[in-house]
Amino acid sequence: MGRLREELNFLLANRIPRRFATRLMGRLSHIESPLLARASIAVWRLFSDLDLSDSLSDRFSSLHACFTRELKPGARPVDSDPHVIASPCDAIVGALGTVGDGRLVQVKGSCYALGDMVLDPQLVERHEGGPYVTLRLTPSMYHRFHAPHDCTVEHVSYIAGDTWNVNPAALNRVPGLFCKNERAVVRTVLSGSGCPVTLVAVAAILVAGIRLRFIDLLMHGGYRGPTEIPCDATFRKGEEIGWFEHGSTIIVLASRGAALCDDIRTGARVRMGRPLMRLETDRPA
Repeated sequence: MGRLREELNFLLANRIPRRFATRLMGRLSHIESPLLARASIAVWRLFSDLDLSDSLSDRFSSLHACFTRELKPGARPVDSDPHVIASPCDAIVGALGTVGDGRLVQVKGSCYALGDMVLDPQLVERHEGGPYVTLRLTPSMYHRFHAPHDCTVEHVSYIAGDTWNVNPAALNRVPGLFCKNERAVVRTVLSGSGCPVTLVAVAAILVAGIRLRFIDLLMHGGYRGPTEIPCDATFRKGEEIGWFEHGSTIIVLASRGAALCDDIRTGARVRMGRPLMRLETDRPA
């Protein structure tokens, strides 16, 4: 029964015109109607674990406003230890490990090449031998993502692509899925240690889109702006970097000189601000 349910889930979410469904849902979600928003959220709650108790507002003018909601101050305490790289978002841990021979695990028994995802050999070399964590945001989760440490964002690469669903049913069936979907590669350097940490924000089906606050761009299927964007934006740990228009995935990559925290496990739920990795040295990696 579980296998059949997963198969149906994959067919319903991925064997439809993904781009058309994404554009349609994007338009519907932006309709400014508090009544429609309340009705949509009520239906959404029937099929998910949507929890708005920590939302800054309990009234939304559109479904999109609920997707991209802000939280009450203090709702996500951020670990203050300077040796801790914190989770940038609320998520479920989909995969984790060490980058070896330029490859990462997508799901058990299936790997993909980091170079195919980031399209930059120097970035692959930078993260070879370093830890990574794949963080999957479900549609009902908080969709904003934050600085994992005091850092400087040096560069953003936007890579156009498909909008496959990123749930387990699709990850089990679509090889190299993260290398196919639309994504933004956000390169940062941590203050003090000099450790490079890269966040790869991967969009997905329905309201696909990635907003980066520090360059005031919304990247999506219709985006026609620059694809390579030099930056010099500084953030304190826990400050907001951007948000997804809908649930998706962030892959966090560090370099040698960092290690995964012992309690991070596949399938675990993490919240923004909790320890994800730990710096093993204060010297640049």
